[in-house]
Order: sequence, then C-alpha cells, then structure tokens
Amino acid sequence: MADVGIYTKNADIQARAGVNANATSKAVAATDVYVLNIEAMINVRTRKNWSAAVTAGPLDASVQGALTHVGACWCAMVVINSDMSGFTSRSEAQTMLDFLNNEVNKGLSFLKEKEAETFILGAP
Repeated sequence: MADVGIYTKNADIQARAGVNANATSKAVAATDVYVLNIEAMINVRTRKNWSAAVTAGPLDASVQGALTHVGACWCAMVVINSDMSGFTSRSEAQTMLDFLNNEVNKGLSFLKEKEAETFILGAP
C-alpha cells in the first residue's frame, strides 16, 4: 500500500511507536487505515485545515514538524493500543502511551493557540 498520510508518514509513526511495538500494527498497511482520520481529527481539534494548507504549498519547516509530530504520536498510540504483546511489560506500554498522549495534547494546544497563529502564519 501507499503511505497515504498528508503530513504524517509511516516512518514517523514507527519511530514514535518504538522498537517494541508490533511490526504488523506499525506497518504501512495498518497505519494507512487510520492516518487520514487522525489528521482530520487534528484539523477539527485545532479548527484549521492543515491538510489543505500542506497540500496547497509547503509550510514553514517548524510548523510542518509540529504537525508531523502530533500526527505521528497520535497514530503511535493506536499502534501500541492495538497490540501490546511486544513490550516487556504492560507498564512499559502504558508509559509510552502516557508520554505520547502528553505530546499530542501539548502539540494540539500549540497549534490552536491564537498567540501561536501569528508565528504560524507569519513564519517565513
């Protein structure tokens, strides 16, 4: 299958899910099923259509990086939740989920802040 994410690619998802995440769960065929839905949720939660902005033209590298990070962390949570058997313990998987959830929430907060909008829109 193709890597269908607009700003979240499978390599980023695999990196955030970690080496102990199930290989089948983090394969492109698996992540392609939900990556566009998660990108849509980022658009909805931040009240900005980032998918259209990325498609229309390149964003500032910092903004693009923030979008990729949030999308990859959110997708990695789905990967880990789908099969925790590869982790050395359930608490290891839960620690990964807690960290990723924190990263997603911080990223979403930044992307929807009005103060950040000046930076985002004015980025060279």
